[in-house]
Amino acid sequence: MLTWKDVISFSVKGNPEPDRRVEKSEAEWRELLTPEQFRITRKKGTEQAHTGALCSAHDAGKYNCICCDTPLFDSTIKFESGTGWPSFTQPIKENAIKYHKDTSFGMVRVEVMCNTCDAHLGHIFPDGPEPSGLRYCINSESMQLQKESL
Repeated sequence: MLTWKDVISFSVKGNPEPDRRVEKSEAEWRELLTPEQFRITRKKGTEQAHTGALCSAHDAGKYNCICCDTPLFDSTIKFESGTGWPSFTQPIKENAIKYHKDTSFGMVRVEVMCNTCDAHLGHIFPDGPEPSGLRYCINSESMQLQKESL
C-alpha cells in the first residue's frame, strides 16, 4: 500500500518504470480526444467541481486512462470525498501513476499523471481515509470506466 511518504519520494527521486510507454504527437492526441479531454489530459487542465460524469459513478469496474486505456484505479477503492471530483485511495498498480511536484498557481501540490502516456489526471493529497490516508483527486475527463460484465 502506497503512503504519502512514498508519493513524495517518487515525486523527488523518480517514478517507477511503467509496464509500457505510449507516445504520440500533439496532432495525434487531438485526433483521438475530445477538445475537453485534450485540454485536461494534454494541457493540464481541470474540470469544474461536481460536473464530471464519473463523479457519482458507482458501477463495479476499472477506471482506465482516456488516452492510452491503461488501468489506473479500481472501483473498490473509489470513495465519496465531497470535493466534486472522483476520488480514490490507491492506484491499481504502484507503477500505473506518475507523480510530479506542481508549483503552479502559487501552491505546492503533487500532480498525478498516467505513467504510460503522461496524461494529466489530477492531484493527490494526504487527507484521504485510512489506512493509506491518500486522496487521488482525478478529473472524470481523463478516465473511462470499463464496467465489469456480470
